[in-house]
Amino acid sequence: MSHIAKIIEITSSSSKSIEDAVQTGITKADSTLDNIEGAWVQDIKCVVKNGKVAEWRVNLKVTFLLK
Repeated sequence: MSHIAKIIEITSSSSKSIEDAVQTGITKADSTLDNIEGAWVQDIKCVVKNGKVAEWRVNLKVTFLLK
């Protein structure tokens, strides 16, 4: 049996951590997609306010299997 996968790109953010930004993105993607197999963290960015990191942003490539 062969599988066909699709990759989508999403952006997610968190004021807590990079890991939380990734988890937030995966959780949201999982609510609308079936069969998520994995994700690549393509880019990491932070928003700085008053000399401190205020928000982490990640660009994810999410892979899921098509039915």
